[in-house]
Amino acid sequence: MDADSLRPFVKTKVARGFLDGVRHLPKPSERLLFRDAEGTRYWNEREVTAMPDSIKAILVPRPMPPVFYYQTRYGTPLAYARPLEILGAAGLTSLSGKRVLDYGYGTIGHLRLFATLGADVVGVDVDPMLRALYSDPGDQGPFGPEAKHDAAVTLVDGSFPGDAKVASAVRDGYTLIMSKNTLKRGYVHPEREVDPRRLVHLGVTDSVFVREVHQRLAPGGWFLIYNLAPAPSKPDEPYKPWADGRCPFPREMLEKAGFEVLAYDQDDSPAARTMARALGWDEGAAKLDVENDLFGLYTLARRKSR
Repeated sequence: MDADSLRPFVKTKVARGFLDGVRHLPKPSERLLFRDAEGTRYWNEREVTAMPDSIKAILVPRPMPPVFYYQTRYGTPLAYARPLEILGAAGLTSLSGKRVLDYGYGTIGHLRLFATLGADVVGVDVDPMLRALYSDPGDQGPFGPEAKHDAAVTLVDGSFPGDAKVASAVRDGYTLIMSKNTLKRGYVHPEREVDPRRLVHLGVTDSVFVREVHQRLAPGGWFLIYNLAPAPSKPDEPYKPWADGRCPFPREMLEKAGFEVLAYDQDDSPAARTMARALGWDEGAAKLDVENDLFGLYTLARRKSR
């Protein structure tokens, strides 16, 4: 239903193919996870079964309903249709045979859709829950004969590129490196003091991170930062780092690393609001004031072909 609602607003081949791939997504079942008291580590049922009873007794069970499998804490993965539409307009016509990396993937749904379109997909994230949630056989593929390709995804847990093991597992040769709602200036460089657990820690300096992304891309590859954000906090309100959706890296830093910057902090609010209404974000008990409390920004850069 979400895909059908979005389809009238999607014009490019790559974004339409993304929405069409929904028919290949299986219906998930409830998952039972366990976490420690601090919520810093998670385990699946198989892992807990093998633990001593003394350890099991102190773990907190967390039943995850079926809808959580695709939406986790972040909502429908079909919101990735808008970033793909931007890329399609910039010249990306297909994901088939392409390598795609999502930094801070948050949920597996869109990665599976990328994979069923023929992409070699890697998702990297620091959230310890995701490793346990997506650890059942078949979660990362292959996804079976209903898909057009021998589809699979690779999930990498940890800090990229600060952790050497993670950096090695991510590899290189990407056509597209993207990040949605993770690389926000408010998360990386907050303007007020904030709980460090609410921030994104790159593990390296900004310039090293940008150079690393550039090096991981194949010549001509795209780097897209797409952020949705609420209205900024007023001076007398608690600070919301997620409300600052600007690119955390200066344009000059991107250019110095070798990128051609095609768009920098481009306002995408009208299209973001259209998408939000199509998905029903302005309805129900938790409805969003789409016009006044939803903003979209994106930065699109490309590694030069030579």
